[in-house]
Amino acid sequence: MSHKTQDPSLKSWVEVPSHSDFPIQNLPFGIFSTDGKNTRVGVAIGEQVLDLSVLAEESFFDEVAIEDLSVFYEEALNPFIALGKEVTKAVRERISDLLNQTNSELRDNERVRKDALIPMSRVQMHMPVKVGDYTDFYSSEEHARNVGTMFRDPDNALLPNWKHLPVGYHGRASSIVVSGTDIIRPKGQTKADDAEKPTFGPSRLLDFELEMAFITGKETRMGESISTANAEEYIFGFVIFNDWSARDIQKWEYVPLGPFLAKNFASSVSPWVVTIEALEPYRVEGPKQEPEVLPYLQYEGKKNFDLNLEVAIQPEKGEGKVVCRSNFRHMYWNVNQQLAHQTVNGCNIKVGDMYASGTISGKDKDSYGSMLELSWRGTQPIQMPDGSERKFILDGDTVIMRAHAEKDGVRIGFGEVRTKVLPAK
Repeated sequence: MSHKTQDPSLKSWVEVPSHSDFPIQNLPFGIFSTDGKNTRVGVAIGEQVLDLSVLAEESFFDEVAIEDLSVFYEEALNPFIALGKEVTKAVRERISDLLNQTNSELRDNERVRKDALIPMSRVQMHMPVKVGDYTDFYSSEEHARNVGTMFRDPDNALLPNWKHLPVGYHGRASSIVVSGTDIIRPKGQTKADDAEKPTFGPSRLLDFELEMAFITGKETRMGESISTANAEEYIFGFVIFNDWSARDIQKWEYVPLGPFLAKNFASSVSPWVVTIEALEPYRVEGPKQEPEVLPYLQYEGKKNFDLNLEVAIQPEKGEGKVVCRSNFRHMYWNVNQQLAHQTVNGCNIKVGDMYASGTISGKDKDSYGSMLELSWRGTQPIQMPDGSERKFILDGDTVIMRAHAEKDGVRIGFGEVRTKVLPAK
C-alpha cells in the first residue's frame, strides 16, 4: 500500500470510460442496495459499484485493523467514518491496490469479483450519512453582493459582519434527501409589496441553490474548538448540495430570525461522498481576505478547491438546458474557516454532520448559483430550448447539479444530484 492513491498514472483493471467521474484516483464512498438485499457500503469505480461487504467477508481487509466488519452492512456511512481517518484512509488505499491493473488478487478471483462488482444501473443509492446536524453557510461574496444589491442598497450590498466571519445558520437535517428523491412544492405565507396583509398558498418563487457540503468524521466535546490548522482532521469528504429555497416565503418570514419554512422543506445531496484526500491535487488559493480576519480565522496554505460546477433544468417534456456554470474556488470563506467558526464558541460536532457552503456564484452572469440571480428577481427570464422561459422553477422541472475537478488527465467527479419538483399538495 505504498503508492499514492492520487498518482495520475494509476490505472485500474476495471474498465473506466474516458469521461467517467469515478477513476481509480477517486474511489468515493456511498450506501447502496440491490434487489432483495439490505443496504451496504460501496465504492464507485467506472460504471461499477464495488461492494465492500463482500471484500470484508472474503478477508480482503484483514491487513486493515477493523474490529467489527458490520460497519460495511450499515444504512449509513457514519459507523465506518467513525473508525477514524487512519482506518478509512487505509481502507481506501487497500481498495486502490486491489483495483490497480498490476494487482491480480481480486481481478483473477472470478468468484469474488462476480459478487463484489455490480453495474451502477442495477443499484439503488441511499442517503450516504445519517445527518445529525446541518449548518448552511453564506460564503460566496459574489452571491452575497448580488442578493444585497437586489434587496437592499447596491452601495452597501454586504452587511457589516460579512467580511469578518462566515455567516451561517442551523438548518433542518430531517429533510435532507438523496438524489432521485422527488420534492413537493412548499406552501406558506407570502406578502406582495402592495398588499395590506399576507396570503397563504404554494410558493411561486421556488429556487435551487448550487452548493457543496462537507461531512465531519470526528467528534468533539462541548467546550472544545477546532482550529483552521487541524480542521481537515475532522473533514471526511464532500457532496453536491442543492439547498432548495422558496424566495417569496423567505422574503416575508426571514426578519428578524432568518430562514425557516422557506428552507426546511427539502435539501438534496449527491449519493457519493468524495473524500478530502481525493481532492488533494485540486487545491487552489482562495480570494484575498480584506480586512484581515481575526486570529482564529487565519490560515496557511491552499484551502479552496478547483471544482467545476453546473446546473441544468430539465422540463417534464422537451429538451433541458445548462443554466449555470460556476466553480467552488469562488468561496470567500473556506471549509477550514467555516469549521473553526462553527466550533469557536465550544459547539460540539458529531460524525455525519453536514456543512453546506451557501450558494456558489462567480462574477459572470452565467456563473450565478440560483434562479434569483440568473433571472435577476424574475426580470430577466431564461429562455428554454422548447420556447418556454424560466424565472423560477416550475412543477415538473427536474434540476440536475454536477461537479468535477480535472487535472493531468484525471477527472474526479461527484456524479449528480437530480431532483424533480412535484405540485404542492
